[in-house]
Amino acid sequence: MHSILPLPLFHVWAYLQTQPLLGLTATLCVWEIANFIDVRAGRTALTNPTVVSIVILAVLLLLTRTSYQSYFAGAVYIHFLLGPATVALAVPMYANWPAIRENFLAIFVSLTTGSIITAVSAMLIARALGAPKVVVISLGPKSVTTPIAMGIAQNLGGQPSLTAVFVMVTAMFGTLVCTGMFRLTRVRDWRARGLAAGTVAHGLATSRMLLLNETAGAFGGLAIGLNGIVTSLALPLLVSIFGF
Repeated sequence: MHSILPLPLFHVWAYLQTQPLLGLTATLCVWEIANFIDVRAGRTALTNPTVVSIVILAVLLLLTRTSYQSYFAGAVYIHFLLGPATVALAVPMYANWPAIRENFLAIFVSLTTGSIITAVSAMLIARALGAPKVVVISLGPKSVTTPIAMGIAQNLGGQPSLTAVFVMVTAMFGTLVCTGMFRLTRVRDWRARGLAAGTVAHGLATSRMLLLNETAGAFGGLAIGLNGIVTSLALPLLVSIFGF
C-alpha cells in the first residue's frame, strides 16, 4: 500500500484505517467525485453516481487491502440514513397521489405481472443452466428491496447473503440500462417509466428516476413497496407450482 500512495496520503490513510472515520470519509469523498463525474457527463445512465461510487470504493478497498468490516464501521452512519431516505420517497408519492389513485388498477395489474415475470424468468433460466436449488431460490426475489428480499429467500430455503448480491447486481444493471430501454421501446410516460424502474430495479433505479422527474420517482417509490408485498405473497406459491 505504501508504494501505491504518496507518503503524506499514506500516513492519513494509515490513521483512518484505525478509526471509524474511514468508511464515513471515504464514502463522502467518493460520492462527491462520482457526482462531479455525473454532472460533467450530463447525467448519463452510465455515470450514475451510486454505481460509480460502488465501483470506486470497491477498487479502493481492494488496492489498500482494507477489510469491509473496517470500512463499514464508519459507513454504518450513512447506512443508517437509508431508512429515512426510503421513507422520504413518500413525499413525491403524496404530491402525486391523485394520479396514483386514478390509475391504481392499471398500476396493480402491471406491477403484479412484472413482479411475477421477473421472479419466474430468473429462476427458470437459472434452473435451465443447471444452477443448484439454493441459487435458484435466492434469485427469485432479486427485484425486491434488500431487507424484504433476504427475508423471502431465507423463508424459502435460499441463501440471504447470496440474494443480497443478486439484488445489488440487478439494481446496478437496471439503473444503467433502464433509460436506454425506455427510449428504445418509446416509453415516454414518466409514470410508466418510474413504475417499471421501481418494479425491476427497486431503490437505485428509483433514485435515478427521481433525479430525472418527480412523478417518475413517486411511481418508482410506490412500485418498491407494492413489489415487496406482491413478491412475498406470490413467490412461495410460484416455487410450489414450478417445483423449484
